[in-house]
Amino acid sequence: MKSRRVRIWAIKVNTAGAAGSKRAKRSYTVRWVVAGREKSRTFVTRALADSFRSDLMQAANQGEGFDIDTGLPDSMTENPAAVTWLDFAKKYVDMKWAGAAAKSRDSMTEALATVTAALVKDTHGRPPVELLRQALRNHVLPPPARGQEIPPDVADAVRWLRHASLPLPDLREAGNVRSALDVLAVKLDGKPAAATTVRRKRSVFYNALQYAVELEKLEFNPIDKLRVRSQRKKIAEVVDRRVVVNQHQALELLIAVTYVGQRGRKAKRGERLVAFFACLYFAALRPAEALALREQDCDLPEAGWGRLTLAKSRPQAGKRWTDSGEVHDDRGLKHRAEDEPRGVPIPPALVKILREHIERFGVAKDGRLFHSERGNVVAASTYSRVWDEARRLALTPRQVESPLAGRPYDLRHAAVSLWLNAGVPATEVADRAGHSVDVLLKVYAKCIDGAEATVNDRIAEALSGVAWPA
Repeated sequence: MKSRRVRIWAIKVNTAGAAGSKRAKRSYTVRWVVAGREKSRTFVTRALADSFRSDLMQAANQGEGFDIDTGLPDSMTENPAAVTWLDFAKKYVDMKWAGAAAKSRDSMTEALATVTAALVKDTHGRPPVELLRQALRNHVLPPPARGQEIPPDVADAVRWLRHASLPLPDLREAGNVRSALDVLAVKLDGKPAAATTVRRKRSVFYNALQYAVELEKLEFNPIDKLRVRSQRKKIAEVVDRRVVVNQHQALELLIAVTYVGQRGRKAKRGERLVAFFACLYFAALRPAEALALREQDCDLPEAGWGRLTLAKSRPQAGKRWTDSGEVHDDRGLKHRAEDEPRGVPIPPALVKILREHIERFGVAKDGRLFHSERGNVVAASTYSRVWDEARRLALTPRQVESPLAGRPYDLRHAAVSLWLNAGVPATEVADRAGHSVDVLLKVYAKCIDGAEATVNDRIAEALSGVAWPA
C-alpha cells in the first residue's frame, strides 16, 4: 500500500562511548514518517545520511507514493531479487582469496560457514547445522571447489541454503546480526568457544560486512550499532610463565626425544626430530620456520657460533587452502616483507646438533633439513606426538599434568625468556625472535625474572617504619 502523507525530520546524531572521548563513534539516523508510521535508517557517515535524506526529499517533492511497510518511495524501493548473504559471502571470499595465506583462507571460510549457516530463513526441510557448515566449507565458499561434483545429501543442503539465505539488506536488522554473533560464541555442542576463536571469527564477519559498506550494499556496518557485551571473555596476550622450562628441563626433554620410537634398522622417530626441537629452543624459531630451514640457510663452522638466515616459513594449512595443493603453505616470514630474511646467530651447541643431523639424515631434494623418510615436510601431528611422548619420559607425573612445555612452541617461549633474563637488550631479542620490541615486552612481561623480588624489596623498605602493635 502506498501513501503520499510523508514527513521527513532532521538528521539525528548518535554518539557511542563517552562524550568527548577520542574513541567515541558517531552515527547518523535519518527519520521520517509515512502515513503515521515512523521509519529510520542509520548511516556511518554524515554524507551518506545527507544523501539518503535528499533522495527522500526529492521523491516527496515529486509526489511519489511511499510504501507504508518499507517507508521507501517507488524510486528507492529495494530490488525484490536483492543479493543474498550467501551470494555476498562468496563474493567476499573471491575478493580475499588470491592474496590470503592458506591459514587465513581456512580461518575465513570457517568463520563464514558458521555465520552463513545461521543467517537463513526458518523454512521447511532445514538440514542439520553440521551438514550446512560442511557444504559451505568444502564445496560452496572455496573458489577452487565450486563446480566440483558433490554427494547428493550435500547437494540438497546447498539447494536449501540458496533458497533460505537471508537477503543482504536484512542484515540491517540488529536481531539477525546478533543471532550470527551468538552462533560464533559457541561450538557445535553448545559449549562456549575459546575467546581467541570468537575474536577471530567475529573479525572475519565484521570485515565482510565492512566490505558490503564499501560496495554500498549496506549504509553502515550493523555490528557498530550493537552494544558490546560486558561479559565478553578477556583474551590472554602474555605468555604464561608456567609453560617455560629452565635449561636443565630443556636438556632433559631434548634427550628424551631421542628415545621416542622403536629402534630397528632405521633411526627412531624422535632421533630425526632432535635438531628440529633444538632449533626452537636454541634459536627461538617458530615451528613453521624450522620446517622451512634449508642447508644453504645455515652457516655451521666447526668451532664457535654459527648463523641461520631464515627466508621462508612452511605453516601447515591443508591441501584445500594452498595454491600448490600441498598440505604446507610456502610463505615468507611472519611480520616481514616478502623475501625479507631474518638472521639468527646460534650457539655452538646448536651448530653441533645441526651438523650431526645433516651428516646422519641428509637433506630433502630442496635442501630442507627436516623431512620425513620420503622427503616430505614433517607434519604437525608427527612432531606433536613425539613431543608428547618425550614429555612423559622427561618430566614427573605432576609436571606432565601441568602446562610446562605443553606444546613444542613453548620451547620458543623458553628461549626468548632465557635471553631476556640473561640481560640481552630487548631490541636484539626482538630482532632474533622476529617480534617488534613493544610486542615482545608485552607478550613476555610475566616471564622476566627479578621484577617481583625488586618490587617486594621496595615495598618492604616503604613499610619499614610500620610495626604491628604487640
